[in-house]
Amino acid sequence: MYPDLRIAAIVPCHNEEAAVGQVVTDLRAAVPGMAIYVYDNRSTDRTVEVAQAAGAIVRREEVKGKGNVVRRAFADIEADVYLLIDGDDTYDAFAAPRMIDTLLAGPYDHVLGVRKQTTDSAYRPGHSAGNKLFNRLVTTAFGTPVSDMLSGYRIFSRRFVKSFPAVSREFEIETELTVHTMSLRVPQTEVPVDFKDRPEGSESKLNTYRDGFKILSLIFQLIRHERPLAFHTITAGLIAIIALILGVPLVVEFGRTGLVPRFPTAFLAASLMVIAALVLTIGVVLDGITRSRRESARLVYLGYEAPGRPRHSSPARHDRPVTGPETRQPTAPLHQQGRPATVVGG
Repeated sequence: MYPDLRIAAIVPCHNEEAAVGQVVTDLRAAVPGMAIYVYDNRSTDRTVEVAQAAGAIVRREEVKGKGNVVRRAFADIEADVYLLIDGDDTYDAFAAPRMIDTLLAGPYDHVLGVRKQTTDSAYRPGHSAGNKLFNRLVTTAFGTPVSDMLSGYRIFSRRFVKSFPAVSREFEIETELTVHTMSLRVPQTEVPVDFKDRPEGSESKLNTYRDGFKILSLIFQLIRHERPLAFHTITAGLIAIIALILGVPLVVEFGRTGLVPRFPTAFLAASLMVIAALVLTIGVVLDGITRSRRESARLVYLGYEAPGRPRHSSPARHDRPVTGPETRQPTAPLHQQGRPATVVGG
């Protein structure tokens, strides 16, 4: 189907014995020739055996957490196009060709599979509302609309994967992927995909409140990390407002009587105003650092070819197929190469 492209599917799994076999079977039927990597994340059931029987390449990540699996897979797997899908058989694997074609036609670096429920019970209670809240928050903070930032079904280009730092450990990885797309301003689009109930015997590993809090916490961390000037300006503004609330009455009283009636309050107000100025200054400095870091990440991203583009006869070093460990041959001294050695000095 895609003879000139190396396409790899990454399927993170933890105790998905009941579902992973069908996921692998459907992916093989949807995209023949695609390499399917099932990453077992400390499963205690027969996930590994079922995945191998279905024809998947099974690898293990012993550090528990979906983010750890994605980081390991992105580092280890060499491909031109990457497909990321959950191993719970809730996503339509047969949407993969449509998503890959969309990536190549753009070309895009990130295609997000936006979930469309095929049953009323596909979303657990509270998940749909929480997802909409997170979508709105991230859209407001970064200025790029997103319809389903927590979707586990995505297609990536090689240059996206190899420029993605992947620092999240658990289910926050989807949030980090979305924000990285917005921060680096890479071409992206969305494709609707069917979303169904888990098969019988498969249980969700997502804790609504605990993981929801982790995702919300990560969003604020990413805002502070990716938009430090805006974050510190708002923080400095709030501190300055408190300082004004405390200090203005004292200034009015001083102007009327020539006395400072509550010296500790005056000291606190002045200190808060100084802190606000320092916070704003920190924001300005961090903004410059963030811009430099983003430029460096952008240069790494640009070091890889766009998806679907024919490979050059002399590809960049990091785009050459990996056939084995590279070894540098020792260089003989000049006099052994038949060339005169240069003598420095007298």
